[in-house]
Amino acid sequence: MLTLHHAPNSVCSQKVRVGLALMGLDWDSVVLDLQRGDQFAPDYRQLNTDAVVPTLVDDGLVVTESSLILSHLDRVHHGGRLMPTDVAGQAAAEHWLLRCLAIHAAINTLSFATAMRQAILAAKTRDEIEAQTSRMPDPIMAAKRLDLILNGLASPYVAQAMLHLRRLFKDMQAGLAARSWLGGATPGIVDVALVAYVDRLDRLGLSRLWEGSLAIAPWLERWQAQDAYARGIADWVPGDSAEQMRAAGAAHWTEIEAAWQATA
Repeated sequence: MLTLHHAPNSVCSQKVRVGLALMGLDWDSVVLDLQRGDQFAPDYRQLNTDAVVPTLVDDGLVVTESSLILSHLDRVHHGGRLMPTDVAGQAAAEHWLLRCLAIHAAINTLSFATAMRQAILAAKTRDEIEAQTSRMPDPIMAAKRLDLILNGLASPYVAQAMLHLRRLFKDMQAGLAARSWLGGATPGIVDVALVAYVDRLDRLGLSRLWEGSLAIAPWLERWQAQDAYARGIADWVPGDSAEQMRAAGAAHWTEIEAAWQATA
């Protein structure tokens, strides 16, 4: 039996839920409240020493890292049907999955420098913020999170995020120029791996970042028409939360556009 430990608004949780839905797999749900700090509970830390989501438990086997979870699910429970059949295509797909680490870091940066920053600053004192970030096992990640919350888009991590996103959109555009999906005629593992990241930027009101990459907006619209998108992303995001996130992100567009242009 598959059990997924996840959080509703976590992009990495979203991409695994999309994958589970697309593969038609049944799974048990264990929802973690990240703001409450469920990810730091000793029982969960035994499953995931990094104290992040998601974590998959497959009949006793623990799998962490969202891209590895997708690969495991497709290979073990779906006959590898989301992976390309040719060697070159498989290598390219695996490279995309590896790149998701940097892509996720970029999405995390823009999320916590804008909408999430506003919510945290409104709910917690400086001491409470420092106390929670200090619980993160990786001190470098803890320092990054604190810097983003305290400094927002003035953080040096923002420029790094823009570089990775600019490369992401360029490569997605090239891959989608002559086909509907990066996986070909139907969504493949790379499409599943990327949808939650692009969707998060759209939900932050930042879709103008890919205006020059004309294939990305139709790709996201095709995803949004998929049942797997609804079951993996949309059904887990409360309507009022979505509106607040979009407004909070869009309010920073002038600063974000300046940072984007600085990396051109």
